[in-house]
Amino acid sequence: MWDFFWSMLMLVFSIASILAGVFTAYFGSGRSRAVGAILIVLGLIVGYLFVDFTWIGLLGRYFLPDVIYEGIVAVVGAIVGGLIALGIFLAAIMKA
Repeated sequence: MWDFFWSMLMLVFSIASILAGVFTAYFGSGRSRAVGAILIVLGLIVGYLFVDFTWIGLLGRYFLPDVIYEGIVAVVGAIVGGLIALGIFLAAIMKA
């Protein structure tokens, strides 16, 4: 159970950190761009650790790949569902 918790925490943190870093680096200025670059690097490091703990195993294989596949599908489904809901919300706001 805790393996699944930590693996999904690392996966979602990595994705969110990279996306927030790209957004901040693109739209920010000065120090904000530096913070965006740090977020991207942090997301890539955590993403590498997630992949290593699941498939590569240089630091050890702690997460079960079969369970991770189900978790990734769940995370992707949640993200797609959230984006659809956000799109409907924005469309409703724009029309009003």
